[in-house]
Amino acid sequence: MSPEENSPLAPLAPLVGEWAIEARIGGQTLTGANASIDWLEDGAFLVQSADAELPPDAPAEFAANSPFPTLSIIGLDDASGSYSLLYTDGRGVHRVYEMSFEGRVWKQWREAPGFHQRSEATVSEDGQTIDGRWEGSSDGSDWELDFEYTYRRVG
Repeated sequence: MSPEENSPLAPLAPLVGEWAIEARIGGQTLTGANASIDWLEDGAFLVQSADAELPPDAPAEFAANSPFPTLSIIGLDDASGSYSLLYTDGRGVHRVYEMSFEGRVWKQWREAPGFHQRSEATVSEDGQTIDGRWEGSSDGSDWELDFEYTYRRVG
């Protein structure tokens, strides 16, 4: 049996795989990033790692704040049925996000004083792409687009 058949994380199986990532920021599309989402500890967790080589024409603000490489661990609280995602990146950032995956909709969010974040993405019917967007807010009420992204399955 594969890990997803035994795991309480089985609903997340559509996320597992190798992905090429493109981000759309300020009217510009950036490519060259990749992500891997794999089972960890026989399905007890999922681990997502991502890295990128930024193109020379990447917007200066993005290049200066590039998070790569990133690492996330996804787990489930079996008592509440809630997912959590632990995140760290190449800038030394460490965050905890709440997460949901219902149907084909993948959401991640955090409420932090002065810096709220949320992402909503949809897995395509054929499971070959994930399209989403990250937004930020200083007060949790007024949201601004940070960037849009697409994951394309490569393996």
